[in-house]
Amino acid sequence: QVQLVESGGGLVQPGGSLRLSCTASGSIFEINKMEWYRQAPGKERELVAAIATAGSTNYADSVKGRFTISRGDAKNTVHLQMDSLKPEDTAVYYCYAAIRSRAYATYFGYWGRGTQVTVSS
Repeated sequence: QVQLVESGGGLVQPGGSLRLSCTASGSIFEINKMEWYRQAPGKERELVAAIATAGSTNYADSVKGRFTISRGDAKNTVHLQMDSLKPEDTAVYYCYAAIRSRAYATYFGYWGRGTQVTVSS
């Protein structure tokens, strides 16, 4: 079994910052990409940021220059540093990772349960 657990969400004023973290645990041989998604009420889930094993990153246009994704030293953790937050960033943020449990196995996608981020004055 593999679990992803997010942390770091909360309430912040516009212009403020939050740092989200996601840790993968369980039967893990290798983690490929790790990503952050978000879903606001009444909207579809959207990709916010992604980081590959080699470290390349990409971001949604709406967060470029404000959010930074990074992997932890242990490689089973991913962070999302969110600066200059706006009310439209309010959403539940989900961690996603492509993981295989043994060598040469297929990668499967796993989701965390999400953490609420609310940007409001």
